[in-house]
Amino acid sequence: MAHLLIIEDDDLLRDGLSDLLQQAGHTVHNCADGVAAQTFLNQQAVDAVLLDLGLPKLDGMSLLRWIRQRFENLPVMILTARDGVDDRVQGLIEGADDYLTKPFNNAELTARVQALLRRARLPAFNTETRPGGTPDATPGLHIDSQLPRAWINGQATDLTQREWELLNLLSRRLNQVVSREDVASAWQTDSAEPTASNALEVYVHRLRRKLDGSGLHIRNVRGLGYMLEPQ
Repeated sequence: MAHLLIIEDDDLLRDGLSDLLQQAGHTVHNCADGVAAQTFLNQQAVDAVLLDLGLPKLDGMSLLRWIRQRFENLPVMILTARDGVDDRVQGLIEGADDYLTKPFNNAELTARVQALLRRARLPAFNTETRPGGTPDATPGLHIDSQLPRAWINGQATDLTQREWELLNLLSRRLNQVVSREDVASAWQTDSAEPTASNALEVYVHRLRRKLDGSGLHIRNVRGLGYMLEPQ
């Protein structure tokens, strides 16, 4: 499951895209203009953006340039009625990862989104990785992308499945609030480890102890959730 942002001013198309991608298992957020999208992206981390070019308040190409200046590795797919070769070339030059013209086939769109997310997880698309690992949130922390373990200041630390899932989620949204609902969604896996009613607090407490000395701290944001941030 991925968190996707659709930036589209056509209400009917935006709702249809949301339904399609939610049925594919993704969490979908929506913005109807470029300025609202800027505000959203400054407050919330997402895994990929689906971007229309003909937006009010701030056009899609200008928004794409803004995204590339601030979120260099954020995958962006342009969805537009502009089907000219020059338009496609310009969109890719400005930083789009994919370009799909309207009208499009729903199955193709879903497949392209999956491919976009898959490519974004490859080591070549990350800035600092170790073999089999995810990008380091800080030099003091590295999380294995395949096994429930992490390295804290170069020392391997074993994690339970739930601890690993939680730390992965928090690290992907460094300096962003992660709600209890986000954690519940991330924990909807085949993990054999049971989850008690107060499990989240227990796992947060465990991770705080294990992160000691990493330069990172899990802060309780009252009424909202938790945030991983530099200490």
